[in-house]
Amino acid sequence: MTSKHAPIDGVRMRWEERGAGTPVVLVHGIPTSPALWRHVTPLLSQARTLAWEMVGYGDSMLEGHGRDISVARQAEYLAAWLRELEIGPAILVGHDLGGGVVQIAAVRAPERCAGLVLVNSISYDSWPIAPVKAIRAAGAFVERLPRQALRGMLAPLFFLGHDDPARRRESFELHWKPYRAAGPAAFVRQVRSLDVRDTLGVAPRLSGLDVPARVVWGVADRFQPVRYGARLARDLDAPLRRIEGARHFVPEDHPAEVAAAVQELLREQGVRRAAG
Repeated sequence: MTSKHAPIDGVRMRWEERGAGTPVVLVHGIPTSPALWRHVTPLLSQARTLAWEMVGYGDSMLEGHGRDISVARQAEYLAAWLRELEIGPAILVGHDLGGGVVQIAAVRAPERCAGLVLVNSISYDSWPIAPVKAIRAAGAFVERLPRQALRGMLAPLFFLGHDDPARRRESFELHWKPYRAAGPAAFVRQVRSLDVRDTLGVAPRLSGLDVPARVVWGVADRFQPVRYGARLARDLDAPLRRIEGARHFVPEDHPAEVAAAVQELLREQGVRRAAG
């Protein structure tokens, strides 16, 4: 993956890119970054993969200072980035918060969405999860904590979210680095931006979204229950790929399952082009 960045509407936006072909845009959640997709993108060699970094996350944490970094606003940042780079229509792939971002982006501009893949995604009223609500309520206290204390708060999210112990250790050390550099205030800024109204606002329009979709879900996810995946699959008229035993961080623990769903949409798109 090649790390790239560009100023767009006054915001320095960053993404990781590799390959050529049909664009596949991947959006991470909290508390991760584009590195979430590091095991997925090598499996999509036939596509141009662009792992976009949400403003105020990962190596872009400082860009979030003083800005709206809500899920709904992230969808606007994403749309501006897609326009600036003239990307699209693209297959939009989202995990966790990123799933909410791509739902909103697809509803607002379906012409830029060639397909939608949701992986253990926030949706409807499924979020914010209880641990995040607790951290938000104690935000003023958490902001003053030493960095190592924040590490201790984030570690359980990764412990509960992974079913692969080796991948859990790799993941935590990788995603901890930006928080270690930015400090607790950056994480508090993220959790304070979370507003369930962002997904509830587009929920009634999902069933009318005329784009091919796939839903991939770790059935043992304690953060985003599989019943929400089933509901998304019904509303989007999409198959639900259930991964038994898998937890929340499916792109890291089960990258082949995510890549397979994307590849299905790539093949469908190829068939439509040939027919047209």
